[in-house]
This record gives sequence, C-alpha cells and structure tokens, in this order.
Amino acid sequence: MKINAILLLIMLVTIGCSTNDDPPAEVLGCMDANSLNYNSAANTDDGSCIYEKNATILFTQNWSGNPVAEADLNTTEFLNEAGNLIKISRLRYLISRIVLKKADGTTVNFDEYNLVDLSNVSSLTLSPANSIITGEYTGITFIYGFNEADNISGAYRDLNDADWNWPTNLGGGYHFMQMDGKFEDVAGISQPFNFHNGTARVSDGVFEQNFIAFNFDKNFTITDDATIEIKMDISEWFKNPVTWDLNDRSTNLMMNYGAQKDMQKNGGSVFSIGDISQ
Repeated sequence: MKINAILLLIMLVTIGCSTNDDPPAEVLGCMDANSLNYNSAANTDDGSCIYEKNATILFTQNWSGNPVAEADLNTTEFLNEAGNLIKISRLRYLISRIVLKKADGTTVNFDEYNLVDLSNVSSLTLSPANSIITGEYTGITFIYGFNEADNISGAYRDLNDADWNWPTNLGGGYHFMQMDGKFEDVAGISQPFNFHNGTARVSDGVFEQNFIAFNFDKNFTITDDATIEIKMDISEWFKNPVTWDLNDRSTNLMMNYGAQKDMQKNGGSVFSIGDISQ
C-alpha cells in the first residue's frame, strides 16, 4: 500500500508539472530585427518598431503662390503691394538650425545651414547628415539667417567664398538675404534696388540682432525617407505689416536701421511649411 501511495503521488506531481503544453506568456515588442528597437524576447509585434530614414529639405520660392524659379530672374515682372513693377536679378538667403519636433517631446536637430541661391539649382535642397526617426511629429522650427551664437564673422569658409559677409561696421557676421533687381520709379524709369538684410546697426558700435526664429506647428507622420518643403513667398517682403515702396527705399539699405527692422517685420510672414512627401 505504501508503494502504491508513493506511485500515485509521483503521478500527480508529474501531471501537475506538465506545463509544456501551456501557451507561452505574451511578450509585446518590436519583432523586426532591422529596426532600432528590436526586442528579441517579443513574440507579439505591437507595431512599435522605429527606423532611421533620410530627410531632404526642399526650398521653394513663389510670388503670392505663383512659383518663381531661375528662369524668372531678369525676365518676369512682379507687382508689389506698393504698386512697384519689379524684376529680380538675384535672390539668395540663409536658413539655419532646422529642427523637427517629435510628438514625444524629443527633437531631430539638423546642424547644417543652407545658403539658398535661386540661380543655383543644387542649393535648393539640403540633405542633412542626421537621420530622422519614423513616428509622429508636431512641428518644424528654423532660423532665417543666423542667430547671435552662429553669426560669427569669417567663421564659415563657404560663406566667405560666396561673398556673404556682413560689414564689421554694421555689426559683422553674415548677410541673411540679398535680393537685387530693378523697378520702375514713379516716372517710369528703371532703377536698381538692393534689398539686403542682416544685423541692424543702431548707432556707431551699437547693433541689434535681426534674425527671425520660425516655429511652425504641423502634425505629420514619418514612415519613410521624406522631403520637407520650406516655402518663401517673396511678395511678403514688401507687405505685412509694412507696405514697402521702392521709390522711398531701394538702395543703401544695409546701414539703414529702420529699413533693416522693417525687413524683419515683413519677414515674419514670408516662410511657411509646404508639402512633406515620402
């Protein structure tokens, strides 16, 4: 009887410990070994996989919504808010510190700056070295020109070679924009204009920062390599809030404090975020 009892006990224990047929506990996670957050222990993919993708920044220009390209230089006439008929011969501007804001509160920072030159197609795109991460984003920020920390005289060889320096007696550093061309004055005579923007000189040795920090709220999802469009509406430089009459201010604007600050005011409505394609 004693032996039978022991055998019965062993059978019960054996049956009780037979867990091999039980389903394994569910472990949620990313199951793609090519992702950044692969979880080798996961047995149920929860859709959390994230990946590195490439970003391209595309800079486009328009006049009140009508595209402006290199072919328009010196040929196409534009009518500004003050009624000046103008032709643009050169348009260059500087964009720096582009940042993508993620929904989780982190950011993707691009270290590069870009000197956009309408006559140079290759300057209309920027391919940052840093990758972007797939997921939800809530906005984009960037600086028109350089902020005070970056605007260091002579610091950037490529900008020096591009004759992009801003005179030391006007505060030094670099231009933010050069827009040149011709307009018809009140007598119908063609006159030059040089719409150049940079640090504002208040008085001898006294200067005022004049860059513009843009912060756009925009919800978007990155799932693949992406191209992000930054749009410039050139017409906005001549209005909102200051209606700019080239008959009054067309040349020698770099040393004109009031002109520099009015450019900054109007610049606030110049840029927008366009298409984000993938």
